[in-house]
Amino acid sequence: MTVQRRIPGVLGGMGPEATVDFMAKVIALTPGDKDQDHIHMLVDHNPTVPNRQDAIIGDGEDPGPALAAMARRLEAAGADFLVIPCNTAYVFKQAVIDAVEIPLVSIIDVTIDAIPDECDAVGLLATEGCLQAGVYQRGLEAAQVGALQPTADEMRRLMPAVTAVKAGRADAATSDTLRALAEALVGRGAGAIIAGCTEIPLVLTASMLDVPLLSSTDILAHKTVQLALSE
Repeated sequence: MTVQRRIPGVLGGMGPEATVDFMAKVIALTPGDKDQDHIHMLVDHNPTVPNRQDAIIGDGEDPGPALAAMARRLEAAGADFLVIPCNTAYVFKQAVIDAVEIPLVSIIDVTIDAIPDECDAVGLLATEGCLQAGVYQRGLEAAQVGALQPTADEMRRLMPAVTAVKAGRADAATSDTLRALAEALVGRGAGAIIAGCTEIPLVLTASMLDVPLLSSTDILAHKTVQLALSE
């Protein structure tokens, strides 16, 4: 019988579908035959967090205070550790870390840790803000893995695709766009693709590519289950 040992607190709503997808994957990955075998998750689903892209690239409102408030609520409710199923929000991690005593699991670090040993370079499919902040690039440099990024023209195709997913307008054309962008990175030498935006795995799946697709959503879900069920 599965025994719950730790309670994850989820800073969610960025975006809403990505949070639901993350929770569904935690459920699917948890061994159990009945309700009581599953993981007790505390979720602050807050789509009103200020836009992370605007805060990084332009003059948008700092999302740090909203994220810190969410973290404090989750800690007060009984969370033992925190996760954020949004790569770009992780740019503002320090506001969360400073607000609570419980640990924050890095979606960036766990994704980089999942890169196959034989992979010398990965392609980064992530938002403009995430790429500009360099959170993946710094981690990959430390891991001695090359980082291949979309060109400016490719980013002009990627960002509308992410926006379409957030707006619930994703269709086959959106999937085709992201697949083409991933294949372009593979063509330039990527041995794997990091889906460094939690909207991307909603429309781009591993079966569409000839190289591994490292879904940050899936990997964070795996780590969440592992931590929740560990001693």
